[in-house]
Amino acid sequence: MKSLCFRRFSTQVDLIKKQIDFNVRFHSPAVPIPHRSIPDLRGHDLDFVSIVHSHLIHSDWSKLSTFAIGLNTFRIKHILLKIQKDPVLSLEFYDWALIHNPNSQTLESHSIILHILTKARRFRVAESILRKVLMSKISTSDIFYALIYSYRLCESSPNVFDSLFKTYAHLKKFRSATETFYCMRDYGFLPTIRSCNAFMSSLLDLGRYDIVQSFYREMNRCRISPNLYTLNMVMLAFCSSGRLEKAVDVFGKMELLGFSPSVPSFNTLIAAYCKKGLMSFAVKLKNDMQTKGLDPNVVTYNTIIYGFCKEGNLHEANKILSEMKAKDASPNTVTYNTLINGYIKMRNGDMGLRIYEEMLTNGVKPDILTYNALILGFCNEGKTKKATHLVKEMDRENVEPNASTFAALVSGQCKKQNSERAFEIYNAMKKNGFHPNYETFKILITTFCKNKDFEGALNVLKEMMEAWITPDQDLLNELLKGLQSSGKTHLARRFLSEADVSRFNLEAFFDVSNRSNQLENATE
Repeated sequence: MKSLCFRRFSTQVDLIKKQIDFNVRFHSPAVPIPHRSIPDLRGHDLDFVSIVHSHLIHSDWSKLSTFAIGLNTFRIKHILLKIQKDPVLSLEFYDWALIHNPNSQTLESHSIILHILTKARRFRVAESILRKVLMSKISTSDIFYALIYSYRLCESSPNVFDSLFKTYAHLKKFRSATETFYCMRDYGFLPTIRSCNAFMSSLLDLGRYDIVQSFYREMNRCRISPNLYTLNMVMLAFCSSGRLEKAVDVFGKMELLGFSPSVPSFNTLIAAYCKKGLMSFAVKLKNDMQTKGLDPNVVTYNTIIYGFCKEGNLHEANKILSEMKAKDASPNTVTYNTLINGYIKMRNGDMGLRIYEEMLTNGVKPDILTYNALILGFCNEGKTKKATHLVKEMDRENVEPNASTFAALVSGQCKKQNSERAFEIYNAMKKNGFHPNYETFKILITTFCKNKDFEGALNVLKEMMEAWITPDQDLLNELLKGLQSSGKTHLARRFLSEADVSRFNLEAFFDVSNRSNQLENATE
């Protein structure tokens, strides 16, 4: 389902086309900026502000404590406006007032300090204040219009709206960021490219590639010039959504826009080619990098090695590894893990082990993924002794096993029909706080059935359901067939009476139990 943010982009495209001029930055805004003045100081208010101002400019903070109780929104606004040319003093007073009289601060005073700080280019502090204001759940429009109404009063700069937009982007409040963007545009302001990039980066983090593409189109309509980082993100959005041809188009236009593709630019396209199995294109692109004077990095090589391993072409993967070493792009853990997984996929655990040994020789530290790949490979080949040796190696290297480690070991013992040892590893898995998945339960139950241990199979089935994992019909049929052939349907009845089966579809068990009862009644 499209998010509200994306729907807003798509529904307002026509409106944006009509309202945005050739270049919004250098034309008169569509809507005049409103101005709200504040009443002049009189009487006690004038005396109060004058005294506080005097203490502030002389840094007499100790004398100010007696004036805290007299603070109100009106007085704070006038004090901030009087000292606005000194952003440090303004922030000190703002914080002091917030501590000594929190109720005296309103959205108007927040807005004034934001104008002061952003005009002085103190963006981090301004964003910190914005976060506090935004966290109090003030609506986007209220914040924006508080800033717009005090804009001329503070002789502010567009930076204040840019900070608002960027803060929403960092907080991943995409609907609010989008609303701010449209409000800015209506008053003739546009976010900087850095803020636009922050927005797009946050969208990419959450996989919202569709919104990235829509926002990039809006940037083009608003004549917001992209930079290389923008184009790289747009390429990534197109590649991630399967629109490789669009990514290639952006890549091809980089130089026309005045940018030379960077290593990340090439890597993004190479990854997309590898994902689609277009390895010749990926290799050609790597060669083009070198022609343009760019050195492929470890990410480039790892990506191409992964592509060849995925295709089962270990010969070409090793050629890339050799080139990688020759170019002084040192293979890392990811490189070796990719090759090990490639050999395991080809059921060649011994070659995987050789890669592991080379890894150690070159001083590259294996991780849990390295060991799990090798252990699973050896277990699938029935070489459980080699798998056990690797577990001991893990212990020596202080690498903690995880759920995948135990699952592989259980699988290996089950393939050898050693249900007793498999069940021991299964219990160790639970003892270490890991939860077996469906495949682990299934292979255990199947192994117990093959070994005619139906009581053990039913115990595992019970634990499977206690873990809220529903057995499929094939698994149940296998167990029931074994129970019937061995004359042990009474175990099914006992299971039904003891287990909490009310939330699971176990009709097959009920059927066999009923048939067994009918047979026994007929015999009597």
